[in-house]
Amino acid sequence: MTKNYLTLVSFIVITGSAFAQTKPATNKTDTLLQLKPVTVKAYLSEQPVLSVPASVSVLGASQLKLQPDNSFVTALNTVPGVRAEERSPGSYRLSIRGSLLRSPFGVRDVKIYFDEIPLTDAGGNTYLNAIDIGNIRHVEILKGPDGSLFGANSGGVVLLSPVNRADSNYLSAGISAGSYGLFHEKISLQNTSSKNRFNFNQSYQTYDGYRQNSRMHRNYLQAGDAYQYGQKSELRALVMYSDLDYQTPGGLNFAQMQANPRSARLPTATLPGAIDQKIRINTKLLLGGLVNDAQLTDRIRNVLAVFGNHVNFANPFITNYEQRSENTYGMRTYFELAAIPKENFDWKLNLGMEWQQTNSQISNYDNNAGEKGDVQRIDKINTGQHFFFARYAADLFKRLHIEAAASLNYYGYKFRNLEPLNETDFTNRSFDAVVMPKLALSYQITNDFIWRGSVSRGYSTPTTAEIRPTNNIINTGLQAQLGWNYETGFRLRNKDESMFLDASVFYYKLDKSIVRQLNPDETEYYINSGGTNQPGFELAFTDWLIRQNNTQFIRGLQFNTSLTVSRFKFRDYNVAGASYSGNRLTGVPREVIVSSIQTLFPKKFALFVQHNYTSSIPLNDANTVYAAKYHLLQAKASWQHSISRKTRFELYAGADNLLNQKYSLGNDLNAVGNRYYNPSPPRNYFFGVNVNM
Repeated sequence: MTKNYLTLVSFIVITGSAFAQTKPATNKTDTLLQLKPVTVKAYLSEQPVLSVPASVSVLGASQLKLQPDNSFVTALNTVPGVRAEERSPGSYRLSIRGSLLRSPFGVRDVKIYFDEIPLTDAGGNTYLNAIDIGNIRHVEILKGPDGSLFGANSGGVVLLSPVNRADSNYLSAGISAGSYGLFHEKISLQNTSSKNRFNFNQSYQTYDGYRQNSRMHRNYLQAGDAYQYGQKSELRALVMYSDLDYQTPGGLNFAQMQANPRSARLPTATLPGAIDQKIRINTKLLLGGLVNDAQLTDRIRNVLAVFGNHVNFANPFITNYEQRSENTYGMRTYFELAAIPKENFDWKLNLGMEWQQTNSQISNYDNNAGEKGDVQRIDKINTGQHFFFARYAADLFKRLHIEAAASLNYYGYKFRNLEPLNETDFTNRSFDAVVMPKLALSYQITNDFIWRGSVSRGYSTPTTAEIRPTNNIINTGLQAQLGWNYETGFRLRNKDESMFLDASVFYYKLDKSIVRQLNPDETEYYINSGGTNQPGFELAFTDWLIRQNNTQFIRGLQFNTSLTVSRFKFRDYNVAGASYSGNRLTGVPREVIVSSIQTLFPKKFALFVQHNYTSSIPLNDANTVYAAKYHLLQAKASWQHSISRKTRFELYAGADNLLNQKYSLGNDLNAVGNRYYNPSPPRNYFFGVNVNM
C-alpha cells in the first residue's frame, strides 16, 4: 500500500509540474487573479521563500481558512515533517522531524514565538493549546534545529503571527458547531488610521468530546496596538489571555478500545479510573509584551521586545493533584546592518540576544476525587536561559546566497523544597555554554529552480517538566540532547508561482536523546538514551491545475500534497538490560501523505477535499505493539455572498473521517498496562457562518 501511494504521489507531482509548464494560453476575456509571492520573516527580515536556504513552510490566511478553526492539528499536519496530535480535545502534542518520546503532553524540542515574543518559557514549556487558531493569521515553520537565531531547540521553530499587517479596517464574526457538542464563536476587529493600527480578538469554544470525560472549553482574548512613529519604525503592544479547561479520558488497552472506544480509562484493582479521579487540566495564561521595531538609519535597524507571562496550571491526575504557578519575564533584541547594495554583491549582518527567567512553584497533593488532599511535595524551581546570536547573509551575482550564523547558549536552574523538607537554600545546577552554529547556502540555477544545502547543530535542554516529572523527584543528572543536522534540497516554481515544488532530504544524528520512562505506579521519569539516527525525505507540492479566473465553470482548481518519509531509529539505547538499538523511534510513522483538492465554482461556491494517509506507528520502544495505519478523508463546502461592497457573508459545512476509520490521533507511548490507545471520533460533521465587514 505504501509503495502504491508513493508511486501515485510521484506521478501526480511529475504530471502536475508538466501540466503547469505547458498550460494552454488563457483566453484574453478571462480575468486572472494575481498570486502573491510567498515570503517569510523568520530570518529577521522579509525575504522570498524561494531563496531561503532552509526547510521553511508557510501557512497563510488562505490556507488556514480551508482547515477547521477549532484546532491547530489538521492545519499543522499538512506540513511535511510536522506531526501534531490531539489525544482528546485540547490535549496537544507537537513534533517536528522527531520523536514524541519526551512528550507526555504539550510541546518539546520546538521553540514557539507569538509575534516577537517567546511562547516557550525558559523552562521549555509551551502552552500552544492556550492559543485559538482562529485568531492566527500566519504561521511559519522552520524544520530542523535552528538555534543559531532562536536558542536551544533540537526540532525546529514555529512563528505565530496574530496580525496580518496588510489588512486595513475590518470587523468579522463567526459561529461554528458540530458533532459531539462542538461550538466555537469568534469576533475580530481592526481599526487603522494613518499612524495607528488597533486589533482585538475574542473567542469561546466548548466541546463535549467523543469519549467520556473529554469535555473542554476555552475563553480567549487578544488585543494589540501598533503606532508608526517613523516611515519604517513601529511600536507594538500585545496582550493575550486564555482560560483553558479540558478533561482527559486517559488511555485504553486494545480489548477495552474494541469493547467501548468511548469509555474513559477504567479503574483497576489498585488504581481508580479517570472519571473517579475527575482527571482534567486547567491552564490560565496571561501574556503581554512591547515590541519596538526601529529603523535607526538607512542601513541600521533594531528590534527590541520586552515580555512577560503568568501561568496558573492545575492537573488532578490518577496518582496526585498537581498545581503550578509560573512567572516568566525576559527580553529579546537584535540589530541589523545592511550593506550599500552593489550590482553583484549585497549583505546583511545581525547581532542580538535573548534572555528569559521562569520562576515556578510546583505543588503535588493527594487527589481525592478531583479535590486536593494532603501535601505530597512542594518545590520551587527557578530557570534561566540566555543566548547571544550573530548572522551574516550575502548575495553574490544575484545567484548565490550564503548564510553563516551561530548562537552561544547558557542555561541553568536552581531549586529548593518547601514541603516536606522546608529547605532554606537553593541548589544550583548549571550547564556548560554551548555554541550552535549553522552554515547554509542556496544557488539559483535558473530563475525558477534553486538548490540549497545546510549544516546546523541542535541543542535542547531538559524542560522543567522533565527535571521534576510526576514521580516528584528532581533529576539533576539529566543532560541536554544535541546533534548535527545535514540537509539538501531544491525549490521549483513556474513564472507566476501558481506551481511550487519544495523537496528536501536530511540526516539528523542526535546524541543523549531524552526519553520518557514509566514506573509501575505510572509516575514518569526521564533518562538520556544513547541517541537516534534520523534520515528523512520531505516534499511539498502545490499547483493551480486550472488557474483562477472569472469566466469558466471551474473558476480554479488547486492540488496540494505533502509527503513525509522518516527512517528514524534508536542508537546505543539500553534500558534495564534490554537493548533497543536499531528499533524504530516510538511514536513516529514511516510515511505520511496529505493531499487535497480545492475547487472554485461560479457564484462563490467552493469545495475542499483532503486525504491523510498515516502508516503504522510503533507504540513502545521494543516495537512489539503498533497502531494500525489509517486514512482520514475530510470535505468542506462553502458559499460566499457579498451583501454590500464591504460586507461578505459565508456559509460552510463539512465532515471529518468520512471513511469512518478507527484510529487514535495521539497514543500513550510505553504505556503501563498496555493502555496505548486514545480513540478518535468516527465520522462527524460541522457547519458554520462567517460575516466580514
